[in-house]
This record gives sequence, C-alpha cells and structure tokens, in this order.
Amino acid sequence: MPKLSINQKNWLLSAHIGFAALWTGTVLSMFLLSLRNTNSTNAEVLHTLDSAITLLDDWLVIPSAIGSVMTATFLCWVTNYGFVKFYWVITKWVLTTGLVVFGTFWLFPWGNAAAKLSGQEGLQALDNSIYGFDARGVLLGTIILVLFLVVIIGISVLKPWGRRPTKAKAQVSADS
Repeated sequence: MPKLSINQKNWLLSAHIGFAALWTGTVLSMFLLSLRNTNSTNAEVLHTLDSAITLLDDWLVIPSAIGSVMTATFLCWVTNYGFVKFYWVITKWVLTTGLVVFGTFWLFPWGNAAAKLSGQEGLQALDNSIYGFDARGVLLGTIILVLFLVVIIGISVLKPWGRRPTKAKAQVSADS
C-alpha cells in the first residue's frame, strides 16, 4: 500500500488522537460516576449512576476504543511507523491490547452486573456481595484504565526507546 501524504497522515493522526481522548475522557467520567455512587443513599440515584456507567461504556468507550485501534492500525500500515519498527509502537500495542481485553472480559461485565442488580434490588444491592464486588471492580478498573491510557498518551508524545535495529544493522554490528 502506498504511503500517505503529510496532509492525509495528519488527518488520520488527528482522528487517532480524537478517539484516544474520547476513550480516556469517557473512562475518567465512568470512574467519577462510580466514585460518586459509593455514597448513594437513594435507590434511584444508585441505579441511575450504574446505568449511566454502562451507557457510557456501550456508546462511547467501545466505539472510541475500536476507533483508536483502527486508526492506529492504519497509521502503522501506511506510514513509516510500521508495526514493529519502534519499541514505543510495540509497547503501545501491548498496553492497548491489554486494556481492550480487560475492558471486554472484566470491566464491561462488572458494570452490566452492577446496573442489573441495582435496578432489581435498589439500595439492598449495597448489601449484596456480588454487587459490592462488581461496583468496586468498576471503580478500580476505570482508574486503572485511565492511568494506563495516560501512560499510552505519554508514550505517543515522547516516543521513547527508539527504533529497533534492523537485521542489516545488527549483522554489520556483529561483524565489526
């Protein structure tokens, strides 16, 4: 595939940054709602905040995470970044994959279970050990996601660790 022009690359990079910012901001919002929900004294507020968390996850986190991964894939494919040329790109892929797996298999189910239980049980959900586990999972999981997303953004800006040696350069070094 041919490389992108500077203008095309900038548009794609802007979309990638936009998706990453949306993903980070929404997960931070989910954390704040979850934190607020630890002090709920009203059944409607408890369920509303739990429902808002799942709504944000379904309609903003999932699409922005997918958009971030798709734009990152295109950036690696059609620019000089490549998929494995730079240590910082590899690190971002590993961290992002970990976040997507964590969100899909743990955070998303915890949020859905908490919303379901608070809807069914009202304030009695606070005495339910399953609800407590799921609500704490959402609280801790969202702050972990935010911290890792901030690290990924920092890696994107700083681009540490440089370029991986190519086979030809590694061979020349070995022959010297």
